[in-house]
Amino acid sequence: MYHITTILGIIFLSLTNIVHANVEKTIFLAPPAATLPSEEPGLDDLGLERLSPENHVVRTRLNASFPSTETPEGVDSWFFLENLKPGQRYEVRVCWLATQPTSFTLTTHSLTATIEDKSLFSPLSIFSTSRLTALDADLQANAIPRRASGYTSGGLSPDAALSTDSVLFLRVQAAADYFSHNASLMKNVPPVSVDLILDPFLWNVFPRSLVPTAIWIVIVAVVAGFVAKWVGGEIGRIIEGARAEREKGEEVEDKKDQ
Repeated sequence: MYHITTILGIIFLSLTNIVHANVEKTIFLAPPAATLPSEEPGLDDLGLERLSPENHVVRTRLNASFPSTETPEGVDSWFFLENLKPGQRYEVRVCWLATQPTSFTLTTHSLTATIEDKSLFSPLSIFSTSRLTALDADLQANAIPRRASGYTSGGLSPDAALSTDSVLFLRVQAAADYFSHNASLMKNVPPVSVDLILDPFLWNVFPRSLVPTAIWIVIVAVVAGFVAKWVGGEIGRIIEGARAEREKGEEVEDKKDQ
C-alpha cells in the first residue's frame, strides 16, 4: 500500500508540473471601492477588455517579443478588472499552449497608482492608443463603455451620476521564451493565444474554480485507498495460501520419511 500511495503521489506531482508550465498567475486583494468617474474622464476611453466576476474569462491573442533593454519583460497588454468585492482575494491566471513558449509577468495596479506613476501610465497610454486604432465595431462591445461626462465648465456637475466600484488595472507582459533555426520566427514573434481567467477565492483561502478538481482528487484518493487495501488483502491471502500449501507439503514429506 505504501508503494502504491508513493506512485500516485509521484504521478500527481508530475501532472502539477505540467500544468504549471502553461499557467502564470498573480494573487491580490481587491481594493476599497473608488468613486467613478474619477478626475481623469479619459479612463472611459481606453478601450481595454474587461474582466469581472460575471465576465471572468477572456480569450484573446497577446503580442510578445524577445526581451530587450527597452522591454526586459516583453510586450505590454492591459486589461480592466471591475466589479470586485473589496477585501476579497482573487487571482488572475493566464493560460497558453505549450507550442508557444512564452514568459508572462502579471501585475495589478490601482487607478491612482497608474495615473500618478509615469512608468505605468506611459505604457498604458501606448497600449490604449494602439488598441483603439485597431479596434473594430465588434470588439468595441467588450471595451469599457464611454460614460456621459459629469464635467461642465464650472467643474463636476451636481447632477452627475457617480458610482463606486472596486477596480484595478491588470498589466500583462509577454516575452518570447524559445529559440528557433527559423529566422522568421526569431525576427517576428507571433501573437500568443491565451485565456485570461479571474478567479475569486472561497473564504480567501482556495480558488473557486479549483473546487471541482479538489473534489475529484479527494474521490480518486479515497478510491485508490480502498483499491490498495483490497489489493493488499488479496496479495496477503495469496501469500498465506502459498505458505499453508508449503507447510502442508512439508508435513506430508515428514510423514513419508517416518
